[in-house]
Amino acid sequence: MLRLRALLLLLVTAAAAGWGAEASPPPAGLKVLTAGHSFHVWMPPLVAEMAKAAGIQGHEQLAISSIGGSKLIQHWDLPAEKNKAKPVLEAGRANLFTMAPTFLPDPGIENFVKLGLAHNPKLRFTLQQNWVPFDDSELWLKPVKPKSIDRDAFTLGQLRAKNDPYFKLIEDHVRDLNASIPAAKIAVVPCGEAVLALRAKVMQGAAPGIKTQNELFTDALGHPGPQIRVLAAYCHFAVLYRRSPVGLPVPGQLAKSPEAENLNQLLQAIAWKVVTEYPLSGVGK
Repeated sequence: MLRLRALLLLLVTAAAAGWGAEASPPPAGLKVLTAGHSFHVWMPPLVAEMAKAAGIQGHEQLAISSIGGSKLIQHWDLPAEKNKAKPVLEAGRANLFTMAPTFLPDPGIENFVKLGLAHNPKLRFTLQQNWVPFDDSELWLKPVKPKSIDRDAFTLGQLRAKNDPYFKLIEDHVRDLNASIPAAKIAVVPCGEAVLALRAKVMQGAAPGIKTQNELFTDALGHPGPQIRVLAAYCHFAVLYRRSPVGLPVPGQLAKSPEAENLNQLLQAIAWKVVTEYPLSGVGK
């Protein structure tokens, strides 16, 4: 009996110590540069909103270079008067550069990495892993593309078969770049993996307020609706700041969604799980 009481006292004391412990203070805000396409360039305002909600001071989006359907080399090749990325890198102002390519390999990534490191050796880089447009890379490359896609017709296995080869292209390209430019340390933001995880939840009927996969997208190409935009932004937040988004308030883009609070919690949990389990994210559990 005495041993039981001693054990209970020990557990209560330990629990009290845990409850009284303060969370780690917010990190310093990042100065962010972004270059990408329409699956990416809506992300910065969302991450800024999340950073503010997390108590992170000084987060600043320096510039966004946006070209629809672009590779990074297209941003690199822009003339000086239209180039938003190069001046920021040459001034050494950014400490994080988020990029999103389409087709790989993409020489623009290496060009930007080398330029950025030349002016700021501590500059961090992230590359967004996209979900496959049209849910099929072959359709993506055809001159005539479908006007609609029934995304609820796909099984998770079929989606994996279409997305995994594209994911591997990104991973192989990043590993090659990190090997040839050790200071680059490019991290991959696994948005594509997170989208598949959310779609699996929809298939299971376990995504609050979402009945069909078609609701997640705004068109056949695969432009994301608010659920995927917020999910992807949580993935970026987790990789950029190396901390969990779990517990952050509902972002404005989700405010009018059915069951917004429960959906927000699911998106946060998916993002953190995917990011911490993905080897190239640079974020551990």
